[in-house]
Amino acid sequence: MFRNVLKKTALLAQGARAAPAHQLIAARLITANAKAKIDSAVKSPLVVFMKGTPEEPMCGFSRAVVQILQMHGVDKIVSVDCLQDPEIREGIKEYTDWPTIPQVYVKGEFIGGCDVMVQMHQSGELHELLVKEKILPSESISEPEADPKSKD
Repeated sequence: MFRNVLKKTALLAQGARAAPAHQLIAARLITANAKAKIDSAVKSPLVVFMKGTPEEPMCGFSRAVVQILQMHGVDKIVSVDCLQDPEIREGIKEYTDWPTIPQVYVKGEFIGGCDVMVQMHQSGELHELLVKEKILPSESISEPEADPKSKD
């Protein structure tokens, strides 16, 4: 205990803040190998870290994310099967500080998991993001349908 107090005092005296314990623990859980694999994968325009593959999802949440992307017209879904590599399965959770799989990235930015994808789909934000980031062509922006009750 005395050493911890001494270290914190020394850090504070130097003007630095001690990292919270949960950050120190998290930093230890992701291996350099897993981090390198994840860094490489998130460079794809769109990647889903999931259980299974888009063709054979092994979890209902992974299946839902794939179906949402397909409904928006995403033909080719790059994925990382977290069930095939325990380092990636645990490492991706630490990489984003997000506790669940699937995880979706667009152009290197973490978007969220299944719940976030569902919300973005329902609000229209997902379609806007996919067009903005050129995952979908701009002509896929649909015009609001005319109200069938209105007559010209």
